[in-house]
Amino acid sequence: MPTSPPRTDLQHVSARLLRRFAAMVYDSLLLIAVALAYGAVVTFINVLLQGAPAEGERMQWGVWRFPVFVGLLVVLAGFFCYFWRRSGQTLGMRAWRLKLVDGDSGALASLKQCVLRSLVAPVSLLCLGMGYFWRWVDPQRHTLHGRLSKTRVILLPKEKN
Repeated sequence: MPTSPPRTDLQHVSARLLRRFAAMVYDSLLLIAVALAYGAVVTFINVLLQGAPAEGERMQWGVWRFPVFVGLLVVLAGFFCYFWRRSGQTLGMRAWRLKLVDGDSGALASLKQCVLRSLVAPVSLLCLGMGYFWRWVDPQRHTLHGRLSKTRVILLPKEKN
């Protein structure tokens, strides 16, 4: 069985799927906390505007139901965009030595790339992970959302102590 020669440009080694999914598990815990905080804030604002519902009754959102949901999606996408623009890593990515970079230059991804990736990656996951498994057939080992946003997730080398 032929083996490929070792890569010397470690900053361009594409991260494997299992490592990416492990980082997603870490980040999902943070996203739950962010979503709960968002929910608490919008519920507080709703109570200020409409008053508290009677005991045993559900909170009424009326016409605000859809904007509140869109706001949640914006907050969750903003979480990723903030960390990707700041350092290229969320907390989960940092734990698994992953970094999001521009696919061409290797620099931090632009805001446009981060927004596009944060919108397309959930769709890639919700389609039974097919956007992630795209990596297995892509000649440059890009995921579908990585290809569309012109970004890639790379594996960082281990730190030497």
